[in-house]
Amino acid sequence: MNFRTNIQLQKERNPIDYNSKLLLIGSCFSEHIFQKLNYFKFNATSNPFGIIFNPIAIEKLVTNAINKKEYSEKDIFKLNERWHCFDAHSDLSSNDKNKLLQNLNSAIKSTNKNLIEASHVIITLGTSWIYRFIEKGTIVGNCHKIPQKKFLKELLSVKKVIISLENMIALFKAINPEVNIIFTVSPVRHLKDGFVENSQSKAHLLTAIHQIIDKRNRLYYFPSYEIMLDDLRDYRFYNSDMLHPNEVAITYIWEQFQKVWVSENSATTMKEVETIQKGLAHKPFNPASEQHQKFLLDLQQKATKLQNQFPLISF
Repeated sequence: MNFRTNIQLQKERNPIDYNSKLLLIGSCFSEHIFQKLNYFKFNATSNPFGIIFNPIAIEKLVTNAINKKEYSEKDIFKLNERWHCFDAHSDLSSNDKNKLLQNLNSAIKSTNKNLIEASHVIITLGTSWIYRFIEKGTIVGNCHKIPQKKFLKELLSVKKVIISLENMIALFKAINPEVNIIFTVSPVRHLKDGFVENSQSKAHLLTAIHQIIDKRNRLYYFPSYEIMLDDLRDYRFYNSDMLHPNEVAITYIWEQFQKVWVSENSATTMKEVETIQKGLAHKPFNPASEQHQKFLLDLQQKATKLQNQFPLISF
């Protein structure tokens, strides 16, 4: 008997290889895919403004990056002895307001460069629920633990999600017409919103994405959400919080992503990279032994050979 409904996926056009430049933006799940890409030494950058969940916040990030927005004191605020920005995750926050502004403006410059140069942009949407800061009427990317009474919580309609995604696409294509844009929906359930509310939120994202994808225009969808909920529909694939995919699930979804999006001619290089990575992680019993020194020399030669072939790879 078959106890799983295995998903069947096909290889996409314009695949990722070691000459590709990737930018990943969105929810925490995009970080998991980035970590896999980074392990295999693909040229990838992830979330320069930190993790962002909703499409409006991602659209604002892209708009600001393309327009080269310069952040100033009016864009930040102090809370609990730290400086924050509603556009960015708390990872960028700082005790020093000048440091925060430096972080924000540096992220703007790097994101602008990455958007212009990217061969592939991967957008992982997490939720249709948004929080509007009542005092200014603006939709935020992160609430930074400000009391919820200071925000209005709203569910974006399918139409509003579509408009946001279309705005994003227009911005991407204006500066990088040949970029491949891959949309995906995070399989992480946002149960703080409620079971029904989470399902409605994900449904709005999925419906909107499928209204705008068009392979002829290099707009794609990768089914991270469906792989987790329909292929791996078992709690053994979740962390102890029963919400986030565990490492087994993340690896499985990565393998499906690799089958669909990573070029077949990159497989040999990936194996070579993995050999070096495992070698670097190896802990010898006797670091000073002749055998280990020979092992290190062989590892260095393999790394040098790869770096000569792909100069952007570094170990």
